[in-house]
Amino acid sequence: MKLNSTILILVLSVIWFSHAVADPPALVKEKDIVIYSDDQFHSAFPSVVRRPDGELIVAFRRAPDRKVFGEKGTGHTSPNSYLVEVRSMDNGNTWTTAPSLILAHPFGGSQDPCMIQLTDESLLCTSYGWALPRGDNWKTWGNVVNAGDFVFFGGYLVRSTDGGNTWSQIILPPTLPGNDMKTVFNTPMPAYNRGSMYQGRSGRIFWAVARHVSGDDGRRRTENHLLTSDDGGLTWDYRSPIAQDPKVVFNEASIYETPKGDIVTFIRTANFDDHTVVARSTNGGDDFTWEDAGFQGHPHFPLKLPDGRVLLVYGYRHKPMGIRARILNAECTDYRDSIEIILREDGGGSDLGYPWATMMADGRILVCYYFNLGNGTRHIAGTILRLE
Repeated sequence: MKLNSTILILVLSVIWFSHAVADPPALVKEKDIVIYSDDQFHSAFPSVVRRPDGELIVAFRRAPDRKVFGEKGTGHTSPNSYLVEVRSMDNGNTWTTAPSLILAHPFGGSQDPCMIQLTDESLLCTSYGWALPRGDNWKTWGNVVNAGDFVFFGGYLVRSTDGGNTWSQIILPPTLPGNDMKTVFNTPMPAYNRGSMYQGRSGRIFWAVARHVSGDDGRRRTENHLLTSDDGGLTWDYRSPIAQDPKVVFNEASIYETPKGDIVTFIRTANFDDHTVVARSTNGGDDFTWEDAGFQGHPHFPLKLPDGRVLLVYGYRHKPMGIRARILNAECTDYRDSIEIILREDGGGSDLGYPWATMMADGRILVCYYFNLGNGTRHIAGTILRLE
């Protein structure tokens, strides 16, 4: 009898152990959806949050498609690019059709509304933009960033304490130490970047921003630096460089805090074969080291999954163009060994990507991004995933 009991215990132990070490849930694609599309507008650069009641808010930049004026193409600078949002109350099945305005900047067009939800349920959104001044006085002001006749005015933030129904006045972040760049207003450039901020366990907000510098070859390039806020984004402190190099360009970056407390930044690059760079701080952001992640991405967003792993989504602007993903371990240390997952490969041109993701109230995942089919209307699309 004692032997049978021992055997039973061993069998149960084997069953329990097999269950305990079973493979984690796999990512399964359910379907692609259109969140917003209008052939009169170029819609791009979305971000998404899920409200406590399950409502989804997708913010994006919308500008006129220049074909409505008889022009041949539409670029990413426009005096009429505004920050807008649409919503879903049914886990992404249906969306509001008329976007609500977040902000029409009084002096120019805005880009890339990067929205996060803080632990107090307030919303924080970063952006930056371009003005279209008359004349060429700005050419005498020294170092300015321009795209043709458009002149950069740097970064800004807005906040909402009522679920995005109303938004604050513009908040200007500080100018980075060592900055010598001027804005269209002939003032020092406020910090800016495209990418997700992250609120850590302490309540501190981490933000990877960009600084323009001159390279050894005399060309301008950007590098990434860390700002932090302890008051919900109202004020910001400079902490440290994140990624710098004499030749590699570091720009659009999303930041994440691991369970261990490492601060990890996923960075889009140039002059580096489009390879993703991962920068890591093991001391709360006092200093970082960076390395080549070994794959291409344009740019990235990390989403913590229910089991602690991290879903990293990113655009892919090499044929076949589309949206890709990887699942990383909780500490984001296995990016070199992670398997690339293709979410979309039917993009009609390189003007696409910039994904953002959230868990939905029903336990599924929404990845949103901007997309085009057959080089047609740039629209806000999504892919719904589940874990099983």
